[in-house]
Order: sequence, then C-alpha cells, then structure tokens
Amino acid sequence: MTELHDGSAVPERETGDDRRETGSVASREKSDRRGSSPVARTSLYFRQVVAEMRKVIWPTRHELTTYTTVVLVFVLVMIAIISVLDYGFGRLMFWVFG
Repeated sequence: MTELHDGSAVPERETGDDRRETGSVASREKSDRRGSSPVARTSLYFRQVVAEMRKVIWPTRHELTTYTTVVLVFVLVMIAIISVLDYGFGRLMFWVFG
C-alpha cells in the first residue's frame, strides 16, 4: 500500500505473473486461433464483421443527401480555385518567358 498526503492508502499495482493470467481478450483470441482450422478462423472473422456492422450508426436519407451535397459543393469550389490559379500561373509564365 502507498500512503497519500491526506493519509489515505492506495493499493500498489500488481506485477509479475498475476498480469499474465488476466491477459487481454485479443491475446487470448490470438492464442485460440493459432491451433484452429482455416474454416474456424474464417467463420470467426465473419462473425466479428457482422458484430461490428451491427454497431454502426447508419445515416438517415436526409443526412446522407446533406453530406453528399456538402462534399460536392466543396469539391466544385476547390476545382474552381485550382483552375483559376492554374490559368493565372500559366498566363504569368507566358508573360515572363514569352
């Protein structure tokens, strides 16, 4: 136990072999997959994909059209800016170098 300034005690962190017993889920799954067949690993992969896809918050149709419109307008503005700069620098180069 470590004592704080106010007199309260805080337990120290456990070290050594105790941490290996409570290893992460990923490391346990990795060790489980080493001995399993390719079919079992593929099945596990697809089950995990489905589980992750269920967590996704899909946009509504209104949100999707709004986001698409914003992206298209932004891209068109950037195209216009780059086109104007390209035209201006091209004219400048012809003026400088004839």
